[in-house]
Amino acid sequence: MTTAGMKSTVGLETVAELAAQLRVDSIRSSTSAGSGHPTSSMSAADLLAALVSRHLRYDWDDPDAAANDHLIFSKGHASPLLYSVFKAVGVVSDEELMTGYRRFGQRLQGHPTPVLPWVDVATGSLGQGLPDAVGIALAGKYLEKQDYRVWVLCGDSEMAEGSVWEALDKASHYKLSNLVAIVDVNRLGQRGETELGWNLDAYARRAEAFGARTLVIDGHDLSAIDDALAAAGNTTGTGPTVIVAKTIKGRGFAEVEDSPDWHGKPFPPDMADRAVAELGGIRNLTVRGPVPGPSAVAARPATPPGGDARAPEYTIGDKVATRAAYGDALVALGARDPLVVALDAEVSNSTYASKFAHTYPDRYFEMFIAEQQMVAAATGLAARGYTAFASTFAAFFTRAYDFIRMGAVSGVDLRLVGSHAGVEIGADGPSQMALEDLAMMRAVHGSTVLYPSDATSTAALVEEMAATPGISYLRTTRGSYPVLYPTGETFPVGGSKVLRSSDDDHVTLVGAGVTLHACLAAADALAEDGISARVIDCYSIKPVDAGTLQEAATATSGRMVIAEDHHPEGGLGSAVTEALLRTGQTGQAGQAKLSIAHLPVHGMPGSGTTGELLSWAGLDANHIVRAAHQLTGAARFPNGR
Repeated sequence: MTTAGMKSTVGLETVAELAAQLRVDSIRSSTSAGSGHPTSSMSAADLLAALVSRHLRYDWDDPDAAANDHLIFSKGHASPLLYSVFKAVGVVSDEELMTGYRRFGQRLQGHPTPVLPWVDVATGSLGQGLPDAVGIALAGKYLEKQDYRVWVLCGDSEMAEGSVWEALDKASHYKLSNLVAIVDVNRLGQRGETELGWNLDAYARRAEAFGARTLVIDGHDLSAIDDALAAAGNTTGTGPTVIVAKTIKGRGFAEVEDSPDWHGKPFPPDMADRAVAELGGIRNLTVRGPVPGPSAVAARPATPPGGDARAPEYTIGDKVATRAAYGDALVALGARDPLVVALDAEVSNSTYASKFAHTYPDRYFEMFIAEQQMVAAATGLAARGYTAFASTFAAFFTRAYDFIRMGAVSGVDLRLVGSHAGVEIGADGPSQMALEDLAMMRAVHGSTVLYPSDATSTAALVEEMAATPGISYLRTTRGSYPVLYPTGETFPVGGSKVLRSSDDDHVTLVGAGVTLHACLAAADALAEDGISARVIDCYSIKPVDAGTLQEAATATSGRMVIAEDHHPEGGLGSAVTEALLRTGQTGQAGQAKLSIAHLPVHGMPGSGTTGELLSWAGLDANHIVRAAHQLTGAARFPNGR
């Protein structure tokens, strides 16, 4: 053990013993589980032994200590190595390692997750650990004013992922000298040799081209490793450090060294016995490295200067774009909460995140056209306890979907805001039109999906998002539409608003966003025909207000028109019909009482005006009126057409 703030006293001879123990325990745990990646763990054992025992400043008894370094396994499949490290520092027992790895209901899962208090973010989807680490490093350097380092173990296979290079690019832009990537270049991927093999110079040139300082070493030479880690730990530089380490897959067991046949395969028991014997047998070393000095957290003002903390106020009837209301609400939220941060992908003047950037530049991070890195940085910031909002055009979140999905696995709270959704955006054409985003976001585990129709509801829902756990998504609209609700109206997650209703409604019109305004216009037109229409603002698409929908379906004999600026699959229509089926809106012997007209975007749109495109898609008031007439049999009504 070492004392706080002092250098490690662990010698390289002990590091060598620790490395052997890490290899042995990686073999034992994966063989016991009958699955895992022992050879991928063995290649990096020397690197981790030196890092953990001599350079990682971490109080293992207090994983939440503000000054702790951070260790991220971007190479998440090497979890046997990580869990063997946890055994070596004394926070995981040998019994748990041998009986809990990859077992149902246990915390030592196949790839690391934050169910373990020493894990910041979930990894295993390759190319994500380093991007997430950028967010943690941003927090340390710019928000927390801590000198902790963020160490990331990367595999050479994942260096083919573009997200890795996005991460290095942004780390260089923000001069994140507190970020160190250790690339385990063992030459072999899942199906054979990697793209670059052992061409260490190529890795180094590429990293340098993205602004990183590079150190090329033999990943099994403990002295060289120690020197490189010491150099990388010096955070006085102007950018990230990349250690390119040549290693051998399966190092330490001659039968499998540099063999392409053992990726992701545990050794059979007899083979594992031979490997353990060759490595010198089972050890039970407990070795800890340096502990960080006292935290020096920067003081955070209770009410940051610059913005108005009052909720935005709008006048009913005024035309305001919901994307603009998002910017207003974010500024107000930031004025009250210094933990609110914002990110955008070079479209902040369109998403209106620019309002926050102008008011609180120290809490805004521009990720340029790098949506994967934007979501990853938000994930890292959220892992550090910040209330992160990330915005871009809704269509472009599709690029970052795996990062969103993994954010849910990490259990972080992310607030995502997508503007310019649907055919409503007009002349830009289909490349810019998000028509699948609602389905995409609804499918994320534990997500919340919101689609406001006016400025007042947008501002209220931004406030709701700040207090909502998990992944939340707000869909905003490009055009300006009338304010429908008075200032102070509440919009709880899972709720809806009934804007038109009577005791003798004949049909229910359900809309959200732009289509709600079309539903209101349609209701007025239907009233002239003697058809009373109930209108529901389904601003919360997940969770959806099943109770209000059920009540409306009952009141209107199951007749519903659902209009949405989205593809037919997985959006508002799916949410509504699924909710009604769950609440039992069916008749005897399974005969459905529902009579639904679903109006989504069926075709491939092109360019045009907003009005032209909404009409083409069948989403304007005239089409909603026509659908309502078909459902109600309008000739039965006195003024029916």
